[in-house]
Amino acid sequence: MAKAEKAAAVAELKSEFESSSGAVLTEYRGLTVAQLKELRTNLGENAKFAVVKNTLTKRAANEAGVDEQFRELLEGPSAIAFVRGDVVEAAKGLRDFAKANPLLVIKGGFIDGKSMDAAEITRLADLESREVLLAKLAGAMKGSMANAAALFNALPTQAAQLAEALRAKREAAGETADAPADAPAAEAADEAPAE
Repeated sequence: MAKAEKAAAVAELKSEFESSSGAVLTEYRGLTVAQLKELRTNLGENAKFAVVKNTLTKRAANEAGVDEQFRELLEGPSAIAFVRGDVVEAAKGLRDFAKANPLLVIKGGFIDGKSMDAAEITRLADLESREVLLAKLAGAMKGSMANAAALFNALPTQAAQLAEALRAKREAAGETADAPADAPAAEAADEAPAE
């Protein structure tokens, strides 16, 4: 590879590191071209899977300021999935492909500048996607809002029911208080005509 080609490759890799929200380093030894094409298709537009030269990648990672732990993983045949967007979705795609094709080995990676080992990438893949988590959050918020609305609606209703119960109690108490007071007046009225 000519010096100009190497410089261009390093610049391109550096650009990928800087513009990606994450990168997952894999070993692809033994995978066929057809399998790599299938993996790229499975990852979709969310990630770009590229076979890289370790020496050029180390230079590009150094220039991009990628963590030292990531650079140490660049041993043997390496390929990197540069992730744009939802990192969980790309991690799931790589994990699922690795289950079906054990020759793909996830070595580690970095997400938002933080190095992650293979186990952490696998745990990340176990999370639900961003859209699912946002939908659950929206559902929880909607439920809370509905509960609050019901509570606010119940307050005037309960106040009205309390006022009605109080009025009925006073009315009932007023009738019983009127009855004994009316009885002596009725007796007095009965006694007056007799005289």
